Amino acid sequence: MRFFSLLLLTLLLASCGGHRSRVIETAENRELKGWQKPYEVDGQRYQPLRNHQGFSQRGVASWYGKKFHGRLTSNGEIYNMYAMTAAHKTLPLGVEVKVTNQRNGKSVLVRINDRGPFVAGRIIDLSYAAAQKLDIVAQGTAPVRIVALGYPHREGEKNTYSAPLNYDAGSYAVQVGAFSQAENAKRLAGRLRSRYGRSGVSFTDTDGRSLYRVRVGGYPSLRAAESAKDQLRKNGFPGAFVIAYDSK
Repeated sequence: MRFFSLLLLTLLLASCGGHRSRVIETAENRELKGWQKPYEVDGQRYQPLRNHQGFSQRGVASWYGKKFHGRLTSNGEIYNMYAMTAAHKTLPLGVEVKVTNQRNGKSVLVRINDRGPFVAGRIIDLSYAAAQKLDIVAQGTAPVRIVALGYPHREGEKNTYSAPLNYDAGSYAVQVGAFSQAENAKRLAGRLRSRYGRSGVSFTDTDGRSLYRVRVGGYPSLRAAESAKDQLRKNGFPGAFVIAYDSK
């Protein structure tokens, strides 16, 4: 099992296409699969979601083709530019999502099997085949909405999913810092609470080491949490990152 986890870590790093990257391993996440662990690319931290339910997102889609055709993806598959797949920075690998081109209303279903895109302002990297069906190959990018459907199950000629009741629901926060001393964490949480309205301290005890994590907000969507994260980084917290409340 340990060898398999190391293999997944290697694949994740290999899939980043030349970016400086590393997987963040701690005593807290040692039992997680490689692709479930937080990671950094070019100094930017990403926290993979443990659950796809309630996930929807709007932003810019791009696509990748011949340069990566035949290379390993983050889940160990060989990238096939003619298959209906995509890369996302935080969604669980294996989840199928619906991608809708906001310009023309066209939609496709793609399976997330890779990490990326690591370009500012882009939320998903589509395979060539998916981009072609959405008519964005020529332009290179397009505004899209993505909705997580779940892990597909074949029933006859079609896939079925255990879909959430409300795709727009969610529960996210922004982690601002972590301290070994409770008073330091409480002091920061108090400062943030007066400015952002909601802030708290989460305690964990890992291998006898106490850690107090300061988190801001209770945001109903990933988009709202990402916006808050950007604001916090501009206001002096460059290490802030989004977490889902279903994660530990």
